[in-house]
Amino acid sequence: MPDARPAANLLRRVPLFVAGLCALAACAALSLALGTRSVPLSTVWDALSGAVHGRDALVVTGLRLPRTVVALAVGAALGVAGAVVQGVTRNPLASPTTLGINAGAGFAVVTAIYALHLTRPAQYVWFAFAGAAAAALFAQALARRAGDLDPARLALGGTVLQLVLVSWTSTVMLASKRSLDEARFWMAGSLAERPLSVLYPVLPTLVLGLLLALVLAPALNALALGDDAAQALGVRVTRIRVAGGLTVVLLAASAVAVAGPLAFIGLAAPHLVRQLLRTSDHRIVVPGCLIAGPLLLLAADILGRVVIRPSELQVGIISAFLGAPLLALLARKVAR
Repeated sequence: MPDARPAANLLRRVPLFVAGLCALAACAALSLALGTRSVPLSTVWDALSGAVHGRDALVVTGLRLPRTVVALAVGAALGVAGAVVQGVTRNPLASPTTLGINAGAGFAVVTAIYALHLTRPAQYVWFAFAGAAAAALFAQALARRAGDLDPARLALGGTVLQLVLVSWTSTVMLASKRSLDEARFWMAGSLAERPLSVLYPVLPTLVLGLLLALVLAPALNALALGDDAAQALGVRVTRIRVAGGLTVVLLAASAVAVAGPLAFIGLAAPHLVRQLLRTSDHRIVVPGCLIAGPLLLLAADILGRVVIRPSELQVGIISAFLGAPLLALLARKVAR
């Protein structure tokens, strides 16, 4: 007879999921309305429905709507990737950065700008994806011991690879002022000037990664009990870790390729879900990160637009500024 407890646990948390969706919808509306030029919400609705035309409508549909959609996709990818990598490594401080994804993407983009003279995100999106994927796969290769994937070695290998790639990236940027100027904007992490066309190339890998994360959620619960207990439950630990690593690569590489290396979204979203929903069940945490990730990213992007208006701060700067205290608090909690 099937166990009904997971379904019951999920049903008890439906009101919180609904509240999260309402908060996400409110953030999306504010994202369409706020910026250098504020647009009333009534005008936003009219612009989306095609009832009005003009400058405000063009700002909403031509600039802010693509930016909001990209933020939703990138936030979901980073949030779910964070939940999966924390489950695979059994490390609450792990994030997509742990696998060297950000550094790999950054090195590939800077090298492409330097060698091929690329100037637009749509041109170097695939270089970012390839660099992120290659770095993460190399980190997994370093983490293998006697055929198994060691979570501690995975975190250590990814960190070392991150440091090496950052050094190489800095060297390339210093060798060419043009590379420095072109890459600085992308390296800071931004949603500005990101048309929907930038999202199209990575949409298949992003969707596949989300589906894999949902499928792997029950196995991640078994991994949390330890390798021996997971194997006793019939879970193939090495296979699940490899599949989890692949899932993180697909999600985080897609996000980094589109928006640049955004820090702390992948770290913060799973912890926010666990605290609010009072559970560590990945069958609930992973779907929750589909809401929490976009919510955090949109909130950071909105804050960056209004804090020094009429100018704006890139979302990568805001997320790093807000995430640093969070990382310190988490590290202290883990130490205790």
